[in-house]
Parts: sequence; structure tokens; C-alpha cells
Amino acid sequence: MVGKGSGMGLAVVHGIVKSYGGMVQVESALGAGTVFRVYLPRVGAGMVVSESPQEWALPSGQERVLYVDDETSIAELGKAMLSGLGYRVTARTKPLEALEEFRSRPDDFDLLITDQTMPKMSGVQLAQEIRKIRPGLPVILCTGYSAAIGEESAVAQGISHFLMKPMTMRVLTETVRKALEVKGAR
Repeated sequence: MVGKGSGMGLAVVHGIVKSYGGMVQVESALGAGTVFRVYLPRVGAGMVVSESPQEWALPSGQERVLYVDDETSIAELGKAMLSGLGYRVTARTKPLEALEEFRSRPDDFDLLITDQTMPKMSGVQLAQEIRKIRPGLPVILCTGYSAAIGEESAVAQGISHFLMKPMTMRVLTETVRKALEVKGAR
């Protein structure tokens, strides 16, 4: 049906456009509809544009990821981005539900990606509980609030990798690969 959907399309477009340094502008008027304008940076004169698709390719994989963020749109976007690259992603918006999911099948996940600031349980607390079950599981902690926790503090608490929001798709996928490769080297 035209005009109906999950709403993920625009979120995915926004993530892609932002990763290229662009922006999406939205204008909406009641009864007149909505106009979306997508702006991307212009390639300047004399700039060399790569012809190699490998340079644009994002790291992919088939590992199993538990993605936890209390904002539904972010959890769905993270799942869509990583699933599109081959990862098998379980997304949850409640940390306690994510913990129960993990407890019920702890060997079904290769990586935890979690937001820090969530109701009832922080990302660090969730990671600590999950690592009681699987001590070597890599954890990527994402936060938009640098005052709440910093990279040094996160690493001291057993977090494998630390990302500040907002992040580009490239930064997320490269960090996922790094976390999984370190796990594989153990």
C-alpha cells in the first residue's frame, strides 16, 4: 500500500546520506503533503574519485548480534543496517528483555551492541550481567552523553569498544568487525 510502511526507509536513507556528509531536509504542510530534499557534498574539481567499489564497500559478516537500544527507531535502524550486510541481528528495546533473551540462549550471540542510557538498566550494567554468563563476549557500548561515561571508564568496566552517537554506518560496521576479529583471535 502506498504511503504505509514501517518508516524504516527514511531512517535508512538518513543514515546513508549522513554517512556521506549530506543531509535530508523535510518540509511538510497540512493538506499539501511532504517534500524531502537530499543534499550530498559535491565532488570538487581536481578531486580524484575512486573507481574501486572495494573502497566504498562496508565490512560485512554472518555473525549473530544482540542490538539493544531503548529508542525503537535506533534499534530498528541498527538491525536494518547490520542485517543488510549479512549479520543476523536480534534487536531489543528493553535491556531486561535483552538479558532474558540472552540467558535463554547464550550461545546464540557473537556480539552485544548496547546503548548506555536506558531505563531500569544501563548499557554497562547489561554488559556486566551478560558477561557473567559469557565472559569473553565482545561488547560495543554506544552513547550520546559523554558526561555519563567515557571511553576510558567503559574499557575499565570490560567494554570492548566505545562509540559516540551519532555515528556513521561505516564507523559502526568497522567497529563491529574489529570487535568480532578480536574475539576470533582469542
